[in-house]
Amino acid sequence: MAVGKEMVKAEVGMEEKEKWLMHYSSFHQILLVGEGDFSFSLCLAQSFSSAYNIVATSLNPYDLLIKMYKKAKSNFEGLEKLGAHLLFGVDATKMKLHTDLKMRKFDRIIYNFPHAGFHGKEESRIMINMHRDLVHGFFRNASGMLRGNGEIHVNHKTKAPFSDWNLEELASQNSLVLFECVAFRREDYPGYNNKRGAGSRCDKSFPLGAWSTFKFRFSPTGTNILGNMNGISKHTRLPLTNTVSIDCSRIFVGYCNHAVETLGRSDYNVGYTVLEVVRLGLERYMAEGPGRTLTGYINLMQELQLLSRSRSAFLRRMLLGSDQ
Repeated sequence: MAVGKEMVKAEVGMEEKEKWLMHYSSFHQILLVGEGDFSFSLCLAQSFSSAYNIVATSLNPYDLLIKMYKKAKSNFEGLEKLGAHLLFGVDATKMKLHTDLKMRKFDRIIYNFPHAGFHGKEESRIMINMHRDLVHGFFRNASGMLRGNGEIHVNHKTKAPFSDWNLEELASQNSLVLFECVAFRREDYPGYNNKRGAGSRCDKSFPLGAWSTFKFRFSPTGTNILGNMNGISKHTRLPLTNTVSIDCSRIFVGYCNHAVETLGRSDYNVGYTVLEVVRLGLERYMAEGPGRTLTGYINLMQELQLLSRSRSAFLRRMLLGSDQ
């Protein structure tokens, strides 16, 4: 519907004026993930006076949401009236495979206060790992759904135990880099109401406290795998060779980033990681466009082999140099 509206305006010579609300423009294609009562989506839509550029999603089905949140139904109606595309039952860790999303790319992908549910104390390692798994799965999907200069925004608490989720680490494992972190203030978004989202108090707000908007971008060069090694500058980056295509560096950049978390670990299973690289790379490659074949992917794997040899030789030289 958004494309159709833009074409009509172009044909009749109308020029639409861009409108902004904080980090978001009426010209952005925006995907909202894990919405509660959809009040954040509606806030953006009303600020833009249109929602043809907005896709708002929730894990929960429509019937459950209108029972959980007293304003959900009216928010849905307001969004639909302004032209938003609403999707229900969308899993943030599998969304790139959704029928209505797998062919879409976005300028902004927003996940407000991701949470895996109330299954224990927030400071427990079990809960922290559940939250990390959720965010990791989200990053894994969202990283392949961005337009060229697209951004992923996660609004999140900055104090322990929530800071222990380590969003930057999870992002780096999925070819993303944190480029900005700014304070989040609810008053900047008129009409937005954050919700607990579970239990008998699901429609109640929770105190925001110290929250920030973490902004991530796709990073084709990856992060520094030598950053934690003594004697080697943390700004050193492993070079890409001239023979490696942009496709290869984009599809397999997580393979290089993963070394940050595994370097020096005795429990690191190299064989398993390589298999994951091949599996995830194929999944990303095939999902990025119609008509792609295994032959094209095999060609990228051959490029990856050349890249791996080059990086191994570079790392060997750096290690030998640090011992002198």
